[in-house]
Amino acid sequence: MDKSMAEKRIEGKDRSCAVFFDVNDEKMISGLIPGFDLVISMLPAFLHTRVIEACLEYRIHMITASYNPVNAADYHRTAQERGVILLNEMGLDPGIDHMSAMELLNKIREKNGKIISFKSSTGGLVAPESDNNPWNYKFSWNPANVVKAGQLGAQFIEEGFYKYIPYHQLFKRTEKIWIEGYGEFETYPNRDSVKYREDYGLMDIPTMYRGTIRRPGYAKAWDALVQLGMTNDLFEIENLADMNYKEFTQSFLPSFSGDLKANLAAYLHLDEQSDTFKKLEWLGLFSDQKSGLTKGTPATVLQQILMSKWALQPLDRDMIVMQHQVRYQTGNITKKVESTLTVEGKNSHYTAMAMTVGLPVAIGAKLLLDGKIELTGIHIPTSRQIYQPILSELKTLGIQFTEKEMEC
Repeated sequence: MDKSMAEKRIEGKDRSCAVFFDVNDEKMISGLIPGFDLVISMLPAFLHTRVIEACLEYRIHMITASYNPVNAADYHRTAQERGVILLNEMGLDPGIDHMSAMELLNKIREKNGKIISFKSSTGGLVAPESDNNPWNYKFSWNPANVVKAGQLGAQFIEEGFYKYIPYHQLFKRTEKIWIEGYGEFETYPNRDSVKYREDYGLMDIPTMYRGTIRRPGYAKAWDALVQLGMTNDLFEIENLADMNYKEFTQSFLPSFSGDLKANLAAYLHLDEQSDTFKKLEWLGLFSDQKSGLTKGTPATVLQQILMSKWALQPLDRDMIVMQHQVRYQTGNITKKVESTLTVEGKNSHYTAMAMTVGLPVAIGAKLLLDGKIELTGIHIPTSRQIYQPILSELKTLGIQFTEKEMEC
């Protein structure tokens, strides 16, 4: 880790200091965390457990942008007993999605509307003028998370039926959506949509779906990489230092003779002139270039390939897109509401992703420190006392949804 990078980020901020911190070092934790009012953890999700335990031990509030831990219930009672709030899912997705969904759903409830379908999707993409590659995508968040996205599969409810989508089928199950001013997108299912029914007060809803947004064609091409096995992170590749990308690609195919492109196209049932095949070719999968890695899994090598191809250039701008689609009934009339958020970044440093993940966390921290959040235990931002002031302040910063309602 580079301490100088942190020091550069806090230049001119006289109430900040940069320190080297090892979350696995008990002595370091006990010497640093006590005495503070709040810990904001932006560590990878798998490291949050140790931070949570330290915050509970020293009775310190905590905010993260990450998903609730699997064993959240185990921490809830202890946090309540110690007068501490552990506030998770405070970023974009999860985060702003929960806040805006609750605001929208509660407005419908106040009109005595019966909610019969809730669909919500989010994507971190690239702004139109910076969209100059065949995948219509560039990295605006952790590349490793993009490569490994969806590996646990997904589940949702559709017209009263539970749908369980395994990883090898996930990117085949897309839906089309339209964003005013930006055109057509596709979504694929994101994690477990079912678990949010209780949080949203939608236990009896027939349709509940959470998705990830990409431009059309992305999912089909990504599915090709999944079917090949290039996203696998379970084993390390032998002789990686001597292997070029062409040989890396060949290693996933059953045939070792003939033309590599023809073999790949046949194996994936693709036309070599198709858009999907051209996306794969553009990545450099048939090149003599080496990864520069001495060891790694297929996912590690793929990440290396993508980081050279999907990197935001200094003047590039990213974009986040979020859309809720809610159908509800009032009397004999069925209506549909579309609530849409689009935010474009300023450049490759001040990104839309950074703003929409960081600002809700910061506003939430301010509310908590000012004593305006009175909850204890472990929570996500579905309570009005959390989401209402955060959404209000985000509006003043240009992060605001537009709504469109129509009869079905």
